[in-house]
Amino acid sequence: MSEWRVMIEDMLELGPWQRLFFSRYRWLALVPLLLLGMLAALGGGWLIVRVHPLVVFALVIGMGYLALALHNIEVAYWGMIGIIALLPFASFPIKLGFTPTFLDAALLLIFFVWLVPYVFGWEQHFEGTPLGAPVLAFILLAIGAFVAGLSHGALTSYLVRHFAEVLLSIALFFLVINTVRDVDRLERLTRVLILAATAAAALGIVLYFLPDELTLTLLSSLGRLGYPTGAGVLRYIRDDPSLMQRATSTSVDPNVLGSLLNVTAALTVPQLFAARPLFRRRYLIPVLGILGLCLGLTISRGSLAGLAGAVILISVLRYRKLLPWFVVAVMLILVLPWTQSYIGHFVEGVQGQDLSTQMRMGEYRDALTLILRYPILGVGFAGSPDIDTYIGVANVYLLIAQEMGLVGLTGFLTVIGAVLIRFWRNRAVVASRPRLEPLWYGYHAAIVGGLIGGVFDRYFFSLDFHHSVTLFWLLVGLATAATQLLVSAPEPAAS
Repeated sequence: MSEWRVMIEDMLELGPWQRLFFSRYRWLALVPLLLLGMLAALGGGWLIVRVHPLVVFALVIGMGYLALALHNIEVAYWGMIGIIALLPFASFPIKLGFTPTFLDAALLLIFFVWLVPYVFGWEQHFEGTPLGAPVLAFILLAIGAFVAGLSHGALTSYLVRHFAEVLLSIALFFLVINTVRDVDRLERLTRVLILAATAAAALGIVLYFLPDELTLTLLSSLGRLGYPTGAGVLRYIRDDPSLMQRATSTSVDPNVLGSLLNVTAALTVPQLFAARPLFRRRYLIPVLGILGLCLGLTISRGSLAGLAGAVILISVLRYRKLLPWFVVAVMLILVLPWTQSYIGHFVEGVQGQDLSTQMRMGEYRDALTLILRYPILGVGFAGSPDIDTYIGVANVYLLIAQEMGLVGLTGFLTVIGAVLIRFWRNRAVVASRPRLEPLWYGYHAAIVGGLIGGVFDRYFFSLDFHHSVTLFWLLVGLATAATQLLVSAPEPAAS
């Protein structure tokens, strides 16, 4: 108690009479706390009566999370990852000129916790890494394309908000590489990411097999958080209820869920061969089973192709024992009776016979038309200047070229190229780092899976899917942090 009193006296620069008063009447320091408690009790009672008891419960949980996150940035990471996986489209039931989302709040909080030590001079070191310049250049190119595109598009609050969200998500790269500086933290964050994705996958499986009426009721209950409601929350191939249903969990779109499961499954696979896996193998195998099953139920062909490509990559480069198991899994999928309709749908897509693939090919042609007209800097993010073209295509590379031109696409590919070049150059070094190796391979496999999936989907650079953009740059940041640990620090002792 005396230490606290001395600290407060020093902070307030108290004189001798004030010190005497403070020592005799220190109980007065409790008055503000009592008043604050009374106000909180009155406010909570009012909310219970006028709104809903769950609102009070959510506020208490939120305030507890806020306090912990301000104390430890890892808690802020956990909240952000949980929102990305489980409540990616949740928004607060308030209006501030726009409707803030849970992810907006989580990102602002984690950036606040990171930047405050720099503002007050408590932290001096800033790590740029060899990727810092390409990432910053890509951000500046995006801003340039945005400003240039306003010459033929309206500047709306929707556009400003979502573009700012994308910039914040890309800037997350710098936060990650400056806050993940040891293997212990990298392991903990990886556990949280895998567990959050597994929870989303398990929920997706449960909702898939529940009666449609109950699933519809449960998903529509999220309408209070800004989610869609009604029959449209159940998704089917080509939105035709006579065809196969597709798992969505709480991700609204089955392909969005598929992109999450694609990268997290690729991240998890190397743990099977780790000397000290993040989870015991008797738990790790069911985790992969849940991720794989839910990915199959999304019927997301692009995400499945992305995961297959990532697994083949790490099998060839490092984990050769994985190849036979991969072949067995593919054979089972090909021959099992209950997978035949799925295989038929996949084959139709490869052959370009189904309607969705034909529509996608039409999008590709339209996108190429727009890119050829505006090849240098694209048309920006506000809209197309021509009435016969539009922004939007199920391909992340064509989408970037539409909005930022070939210059912007080159900037993006430069960042990715730098990540993969560093990966290739350090393959021999990582063999001596048994703790870091599966994490390092896992994050790079996740990026490769996302890049392959990006050939068929746009989510990792879409204004409408902020959480997917955030997830991608989180992976890039964590992969870069793993490489920095590999090249700049000795193997840390086991915790």
